Amino acid sequence: MTQHLFITATDTDAGKTLVACALTSLLARSNKVACFKPISAGCEWQAGELINEDAKQLHQVANCQQPMASVNPIAFEEPIAPHIAAQTLDKTINCAQVVSHFEAIQAYSPEIIVTEGAGGWRLPLGNGEYLSDFAQQTQQQVILVVNMKLGCLNHAILTYQAIEQDGLQVVGWVANCIEPMAYQTENINELINTFSAPLLGKIPHVKDMQSAAKCLDAQLLRR
Repeated sequence: MTQHLFITATDTDAGKTLVACALTSLLARSNKVACFKPISAGCEWQAGELINEDAKQLHQVANCQQPMASVNPIAFEEPIAPHIAAQTLDKTINCAQVVSHFEAIQAYSPEIIVTEGAGGWRLPLGNGEYLSDFAQQTQQQVILVVNMKLGCLNHAILTYQAIEQDGLQVVGWVANCIEPMAYQTENINELINTFSAPLLGKIPHVKDMQSAAKCLDAQLLRR
């Protein structure tokens, strides 16, 4: 069976793309890996197609020869909440659409599908639906990226609890150390002692996916 890994985070700009790309590059060394960024906002027109830079990076590290439209099927130009971007265009987003696009990836026969979420765990799709509903319906194994900064303990613990309350398993978490933080080690240790999921790695401030990959232990994600 195909393994489904869903990358979420404590907030936006927490490092989901960096972690998703780094993990994909590691897993693709010995597996056929597809990537999925179902929804993006903040795209540019390139050759008549809306391209999201994060989705483009995922497309480059996956090894299932997916077209960009398979990696990122729902894209908006304006960098705002996706459901609001959809409303401005008189469009809607719903969970059934996302699930349909996800199921279509099976045509590429992946062993693993790495999905990068958008925003945090409860990203609204509109009409009372959330991206987390998609994760539930497709029984994703969740990886939580924690942006290590003041206030992250509350955000991380609440997100972790919400994932578990939704009936899903957090199979690992990543401490993404984007900026200096007082007592960073103590904060990371607090989460280690709070979470049952393993720490997949601590990423210092890095500029590229290859450097991030060296900080992660993908072996902890073995099925």
